[in-house]
Amino acid sequence: MIPKSRLDEKIKEVKDLEKQIGDRDRQLEDLKKIDAEGLQEKIKELQKENETAKTEYETKLKDTQLTSALKLALNGKVHDTDLVAGLIDKTTIELGEDGNITKGLDEQIKTLQESKSFLFVQKDEGNSSSFRGFTPAGGTPQNNVDSQKANEDFGKNLANFATNNKDLDKARDSYFN
Repeated sequence: MIPKSRLDEKIKEVKDLEKQIGDRDRQLEDLKKIDAEGLQEKIKELQKENETAKTEYETKLKDTQLTSALKLALNGKVHDTDLVAGLIDKTTIELGEDGNITKGLDEQIKTLQESKSFLFVQKDEGNSSSFRGFTPAGGTPQNNVDSQKANEDFGKNLANFATNNKDLDKARDSYFN
């Protein structure tokens, strides 16, 4: 004779195994429904999209590096770097490994300077006409040595004023205390 509890355990075990077999059958049916060729096509499509995204990223990165190097090279030479950078053909410019422009820019700058010189900052070639102030009425023009002596005297007078002024000491005491 077999105890009832043992029989119940075996019945429960059989039901669990039948349920597992049913689950496996459903999984196999689901796998049969999946289109392997469709998955392969989807994988190829995703690979192509990733490749185009990679090339677009590399193109944008190169363009950004080129634009930055171009603006850096034009800085101080032109009035508006963005405007001049837009006029330059970037396809003929080559960047070195360090990110600096190696060739192709100088020729384009020369042609732009000839055709649109107003875009470029003019260099001073010794013709500096600087404005100077005028001598006030009753004043005398000073040369460089006299102005240095006046600056030294002013500094000494200011130092003496600061050390000998008792009101200044009182003001400091009242402010900091």
